Amino acid sequence: MAGSDLGCVIVAVDGSEESMNALRWALDNLKLRPSTEESPSSFVILHVQSAPSIVAGLNPGAIPFGGPSDFEVPAFTAAIEAHQKRITQAIMDHAQKICAEKNAAPNVKTQVVIGDPKEKICEVAENLHADLLVMGCRAFGPIKRMFLGSVSNYCTNHAQCPVIIIKDNPSS
Repeated sequence: MAGSDLGCVIVAVDGSEESMNALRWALDNLKLRPSTEESPSSFVILHVQSAPSIVAGLNPGAIPFGGPSDFEVPAFTAAIEAHQKRITQAIMDHAQKICAEKNAAPNVKTQVVIGDPKEKICEVAENLHADLLVMGCRAFGPIKRMFLGSVSNYCTNHAQCPVIIIKDNPSS
């Protein structure tokens, strides 16, 4: 699949080896159209960082015995945000290292957004007028999938562009 009509390819990464394999696959198998000033082309490495309130489960009910119901500890939230930024930076550094190994660094842009991964990936793909979305697949079992959902399945059904799901190849 070396079509040269691709101007914007988004590769969603979450730090999993499956997502990094999807990035490697995209860099090895996809060719972007020649970039011009009017029509730049690039691989966009997209990472969606969960909101701190989602990570911490912050949306507690009222504190028992008459405490405030919208109680938030700023230091706790700040610590979570700082931790998430470190994780995000490590993920993006790993992805950029892969790009450098494949000599693709000049054609690569990065983007980090905060929110629900499945919704934000589709939103960014639409906003950037992506020609293709590439993702890895963690292959959750049916029970985990029922509770956690499948980001790749959601994006396959809701993205406004073609989606390629790269499944992990256990024999390699």
